[in-house]
Amino acid sequence: MSITVIIVIITALVSYLSFTNQGLFYRLAHWPAKEYHHKDYYRLLTSGFVHGGWLHLLINMFVFWNFGEIVERHFMIFFGPVKGAVLYVLVYLLIIICASLPSYFDKRDNESYLAVGASGGVSGIVFIYILLYPWEMLYLYGIIPIPGIVAGVLYLWYSSYASKNVRDRIDHQAHFYGALFGLVFVLLLKPSLFTAFLRNLVNEFPFG
Repeated sequence: MSITVIIVIITALVSYLSFTNQGLFYRLAHWPAKEYHHKDYYRLLTSGFVHGGWLHLLINMFVFWNFGEIVERHFMIFFGPVKGAVLYVLVYLLIIICASLPSYFDKRDNESYLAVGASGGVSGIVFIYILLYPWEMLYLYGIIPIPGIVAGVLYLWYSSYASKNVRDRIDHQAHFYGALFGLVFVLLLKPSLFTAFLRNLVNEFPFG
């Protein structure tokens, strides 16, 4: 069983338990005011294993499973089976934490703000995939094909725009910074991936 599948199972289990236990849901959620005033910093991580409903959970875990399996295999190739496995888990967890930090600083005095979901961590994994395969087609809504690098740029633009202009319960900052931190962490671990990315960007350009 892959590490990605294990993470999916753990996330699904914790989320399921939180669906039927409101107290657990609120104890694990990313709640900047609680983190700041009560030092509940663990929430920066645990919120990535809690979701607002079945659809939220299924979408996040389906995307994570699709891209995570491929990224996980690359970590094993780059760093070996043991070190690769450890680094893959650490990177995923660190992305979740770091993706929550911007809203922590912005919302720490807002008692009514809280957020849940693995979207920040999933965004980071997807962007590592895009770094590896910039021209591979991603399918918007499962139908519309868009080159990964194009989809990535549009995703960052929308997440940045939405974090400033859209008033909903989605932590768009976590999406934006999760994607960026995913790239930062993997490039710190293996800087040569940036050169490989530029080479793939040129050599595999599909419209030449």
